[in-house]
Parts: sequence; structure tokens; C-alpha cells
Amino acid sequence: MTTLFNGFNIGPRALSHRVVLAPLTRMRSDDGDIPNDLMVEYYAQRASIGGLLISEATPVSIRGNGYHGAPGIYADSQIDGWKKVVNAVHAKGGLIFMQLFHAGRQSHRDLQPGGDAPLAPSAVSFEGMAHTKSGWQPASAPREITLNEIKVAIDEFRQAAQRALAAGFDGVEIHGANGYLIDQFLQDGSNQRTDAYGGKVENRVRFLLEATEAAVSVFGANRVGVRLSPSGTFGGMSDSNPNLTFGHAAEKLNALGLAYLHVIEPRVAGSQVIEEGAEPVASRALRKVFSGPIIAAGGFDAATAAAAIEAGDADLIAFGRDFIANPDLPHRLRHNLQLNPYNRDTFYGGDHRGYTDYPFAASTLTAA
Repeated sequence: MTTLFNGFNIGPRALSHRVVLAPLTRMRSDDGDIPNDLMVEYYAQRASIGGLLISEATPVSIRGNGYHGAPGIYADSQIDGWKKVVNAVHAKGGLIFMQLFHAGRQSHRDLQPGGDAPLAPSAVSFEGMAHTKSGWQPASAPREITLNEIKVAIDEFRQAAQRALAAGFDGVEIHGANGYLIDQFLQDGSNQRTDAYGGKVENRVRFLLEATEAAVSVFGANRVGVRLSPSGTFGGMSDSNPNLTFGHAAEKLNALGLAYLHVIEPRVAGSQVIEEGAEPVASRALRKVFSGPIIAAGGFDAATAAAAIEAGDADLIAFGRDFIANPDLPHRLRHNLQLNPYNRDTFYGGDHRGYTDYPFAASTLTAA
């Protein structure tokens, strides 16, 4: 496992290992989408010296939320709660990026101001769910976002990055994956526009680039990452030529000099592995056009993570489900310790159960 525990730099930040906490929707915030003390404990538990954490998907707009209980970064009132999270992670010697997202069509009228329809590149519905105060409900039919609303949405990414900076985050990650708004613009199964944001791939990539550049204007390029899910189907996504679409996106992002590109392998959809034993192909393909650091995610264990790094397909590996159940995952992987099993029923929403009550290994406590 020595490969996973060689040092590495993300922009100006030095990491002591390559095990990354993947962004994981957990839906435990307080009213007003404000981070609370339970969230502080959760992130602090998973921080390690020189380790990188990426926050759960954090809506940049009140219109961008698809999950009741998800913490936001669209209002100044949310900054102080995030400061507590960041300070707790830094106190443990860790680094933390905030993942910025807009759910787009993966939302419900109950989550929208005035009960409006969710926004999307085109009025194309999908058969998926959104989490409301009343629980999981089928997502509402979206309406096409206007050109003026696109400008507003891009500025919301910039303002969200400013708030993340004020909260002390080490950087931000633009969520362009998993069928949310940016991904909806990227892929032609959901983007049927005929203006400057639709049609040919150069136009469909425009929203991603503008949102990323908005964050770069706040943090600088070497403190901004982007997450993509090439050929991912989560959120009802599809594209007629994913190699062209995502290859072009990665090429354009490469020119920005970003902190990293975060790639989700298509063998997973959300929190489910849909192709057991499938090779990690997405990071390998995008490595050909993206010369900066690559974080690979989706279905890795210790052995396959080390193999991907040794092959040069990725520089760091993000873990989700195993990091949920093992707050000391880097320590366990380093010392080849048995992992706690995860409880999928407690992934989304709830209290401390399945969130902050997973046990640490005895040797972790001794080392601490």
C-alpha cells in the first residue's frame, strides 16, 4: 500500500497520502441549510494529517437544491457553520475543498422558491427522485433556463466560491457530474438547446467552463478542481458521443491549469456499483488529454486504488462508502486493517446513527 501513502501536491497544498474523502450527500444540516455541530464532528473524524476531504455537494443557489437537509453556501448565514467544519478539519491537520453544485432538473417544486419548476438546460424530464420535507418524491418536470438566468447561475457559482473562501476552505470543486445542472448542459441527452449553450460540443461545454472560471476568479486556478462522470447514467444521463464530449471538456479544463480533475468511473451510479469487476476506464481515457492531477472515484478498494496510481491513470483515489463506515480509513488502509461494513439505510438523512457512530480501529486511537 506504499503507493497510496506517498506524498503529493494539490496546487499549493502538500498531501501526505493519496486517500481522499469523496463528496457524499448526507443531508444532516439544520434549518436554513446551515451546517451544524454533528457535521463538524463527522468531518473532523475523517480528517488526517495531510489528507484531502471534499465536502458534500453544496448548492450555490436556493434554486439549486435537490436534497432537503443538504447544507448550502448560497447565503451568508451559512458561512459560520462551515467555518466550524473547516477549523475542525484544519485542527486535525487535514485539507478540505467545498464541492459546489446546482441540482438543475434533479429537484422538486417543494424545494423551489414559490413552488416553481426546477431549472434545466431544456425541458426534458427524467425518472428520478428528489428529497423533500415529505421524503423522497419523483422529481418535478423542469423548465428551460433562460439566457439571463444562465448569467445569474454562473454568478451564483462565483458568489458561492467567495463564501467558501470566507469560510476558510482550501479550495472548491465544481460538480460537473452525476446528472446535475452542469452535466445536464454537457450531455446531449438532456441538452436540446439551439443557442450558444446547446448543439455542438463547444457550446455544451460552455456552462461548465464559465462556472469553473467564476470559481477561478475567486480562488485562483490551482485551488479549483472539477468533477466529471464520463458515460455515467445516474440522473437519467446519456450522450450520443461521450468520448468526444468529455474529451473536449477535459482538454478545455486542462488549459486552465486547475488543481485537479476528479473523474467518476462509469461502473458506479450514485452509491451503487453497477458493473462489478469492471476496469477503471474513464480516468485512463482522460489522462490522455488532461495533464494535471487526476482523482479517480468509484468502486475502488486498496489494491485497485494502488494499481491505478502505479499505472499512471490517477494520482489520488476518492473513497465514498468505505469512508462513511471507516472514519479512520487512511490508517486502516495503511496498516491493512479490517474495514467496518457500511449501512446503506443511513446514508441519506437522519441523526448520528450511521454518521458519526462508526468505530475507530483500536490502533487509530492509540496512535492519536
